[in-house]
Amino acid sequence: MSLPFFIFLLIALVTLGSAAVALALKNIIRAALLLIVSWVGIAVFYLWAGAEFVAFAQVLVYVGAISMVVLFGVVLTRRTPVSVADTTVAPSMRVLAGIASGGLVALVVLWGILRTDLPQTYSNAAAPVATMRTLGLELMGQYAGAILIVGALLTAALLGSIILAAHDKNEITSENTKQ
Repeated sequence: MSLPFFIFLLIALVTLGSAAVALALKNIIRAALLLIVSWVGIAVFYLWAGAEFVAFAQVLVYVGAISMVVLFGVVLTRRTPVSVADTTVAPSMRVLAGIASGGLVALVVLWGILRTDLPQTYSNAAAPVATMRTLGLELMGQYAGAILIVGALLTAALLGSIILAAHDKNEITSENTKQ
């Protein structure tokens, strides 16, 4: 087994293993943290494949932004612990549903791969060179204002959701009964 294949296998095992354990956990906070590990594994795979810009975007968007929104949402909206045993679906049915949905996803991916037309001839032409600097200049040149506005809107939406979720339900109902 060659070293690059071993590295790929290691990255894949960490990524898929953390995602699988995240799905199996009952504690949603730990599941969210393991999902972050899975997203970091995907970013490491992008770095290993030579796609630095995509790897850094993965870290910024998923590991940085989305994971924080998930953790804030979970922490601020959960008032009482809910156990998985309280659900009406039997554990064996959940396992069967998970296997069936995983099989269906695998079939769709396999169908998509088999239906893709692969090029029959290969060209020796060099691929265009896109460095991190050129990508950064392209994104932050013409679109810098739009990116900043979208960032401000997303920050305002996150702060608004935190404020709405932070209110206790008793405070809201007592305010409504006073009026």
